[in-house]
Amino acid sequence: MDVEERLAALEARVRAAEDHLAILNLLNSYGPMVDSGSAERAAQLWIEGGGYNFSGGTSQGTRLEAPDRLVAMYRGDGHMGLVKNGVSHLTATPVIKVDGDEATALGYTFVILREDGRWFVFRAAINEWKLVRTPGGWRIAERFNRTLTGSDESHQVMRRILEQ
Repeated sequence: MDVEERLAALEARVRAAEDHLAILNLLNSYGPMVDSGSAERAAQLWIEGGGYNFSGGTSQGTRLEAPDRLVAMYRGDGHMGLVKNGVSHLTATPVIKVDGDEATALGYTFVILREDGRWFVFRAAINEWKLVRTPGGWRIAERFNRTLTGSDESHQVMRRILEQ
């Protein structure tokens, strides 16, 4: 391998590492944004028209479109009640696959809630994020989130990691 080939290989490895780091930073910024009530900033993690499809609570597969419907959810009484009580939306380290200007991240999220001075896991879910590279950096195109209830649907999301 000559110097040019080695340099090209090194550049590709650095870009891949930078992409993974940028995606981790993007996904891990979600929790502090929504837990602090920063609705608009949280919704900006998505591309315009991107979606958040989730289950749990009263939802059985609701898809909210960014940014307006996400902002409305984050400003809503249900979410703001969690924020005022004390809450942590925690993103576990996902498995990331980058393919050019698109990426997939698969991993768990947990909502940790304060109640009567104690903290407990309120919700656990498996997530599949579809991400795209934009001029402003990586953004979420779709987030598919299913609570860990033992459902076939949540297991199907978990199995997608085998395809990575």
